[in-house]
Amino acid sequence: MDSEKKTVILREGFLVKRGHLVHNWKPRWFMLTPDKLLYYKYEGGRRDSCQRGKILLKDCVITSPFLEYENRPLVFKLQTKNKVDHFLEACSREERDDWADDITAAVDKLRTAAGGKVSDQEAPGGSHLHDINLSKVLDAMYDVHNGIKMSNHVEHGSTYSNCFSGSAVVDWLVFMQLVLTRVEAMTLASALLEEGFLRTVGMRSVEALRTAGLSEQFMDDSTALYSFSDSLKKRGSVKAETSLSAVELSGKVTKRGYLLKQGHRRKNWKVRLFVLRSEPAFLHYYDPTKDDISPVGGFSLRSCLVSSLGDNGVPSGVKGNIQGNLFKIITQADTHYFIQAPTRQEKMDWIDAIRALT
Repeated sequence: MDSEKKTVILREGFLVKRGHLVHNWKPRWFMLTPDKLLYYKYEGGRRDSCQRGKILLKDCVITSPFLEYENRPLVFKLQTKNKVDHFLEACSREERDDWADDITAAVDKLRTAAGGKVSDQEAPGGSHLHDINLSKVLDAMYDVHNGIKMSNHVEHGSTYSNCFSGSAVVDWLVFMQLVLTRVEAMTLASALLEEGFLRTVGMRSVEALRTAGLSEQFMDDSTALYSFSDSLKKRGSVKAETSLSAVELSGKVTKRGYLLKQGHRRKNWKVRLFVLRSEPAFLHYYDPTKDDISPVGGFSLRSCLVSSLGDNGVPSGVKGNIQGNLFKIITQADTHYFIQAPTRQEKMDWIDAIRALT
């Protein structure tokens, strides 16, 4: 029997991987074992039985978050013992952090078994925040090359320009090694806010500032928006936005994940990043091979019907050699979407989340 089939799988799921020779991004199915990270290709809606590659974890160094790819804030980097870099992108900050934690734990276990020390990230220690110069932190954040990236964000149908999310600030502070943990990053960002170096933008961050305790005024949240103080040159501004796409994308994100979707014309299966939003309720999907932040499609969930499809036989309208865990969404305009989840549990979670908004 193949030894890999007997190996314990610590974690598995889709990640988007950057190619070594051609630097394009492709979704792959990853399986974390105690000593390696295996990855497979999905072809025609089914995972390949043959492994496409493996990353040996012994003496690996992980960098999470890794923020050198603009428009790809959910990347983490693995550097192997032989100094080969692997860049992997998750579907959400929670998934990225969970993958990074599990890989770090596996690397540390291998190091301990070999008689080495546990990584510094796991070592306990006091906070060094009292040594930090807030003005220098602000200068670094504002640096044109390595500083935090500002962009337009939508909240409740209004577009806010020259701002950034709370999660982006926390990611940046950790990546730049100004802090050791996300909790320290929130404390530091709260101090920047309290000193007037940063300001709240939009309703969510304003409400948090009004109701939270002193050390929790800043939100590690992708929907809480902030900008630099008005005294700085780049000024955050608000403008009315009436386009339909702005309204569609203004809802609160309730679920994100990689799913397989059947094309409407060619009937081929492709991995897409699905994002579910409420108020207004919309489901959008993105092409994970591109770093474009615009969805390639989406629809309102108003009057939608969502149903689970059985895995016995191929349902009508479905093509290809599929893996299973199918469900179908019929929109108000009678457009049929066939979607495949990686596991039965994920299928049921998505169906429940969508039904709650229809």
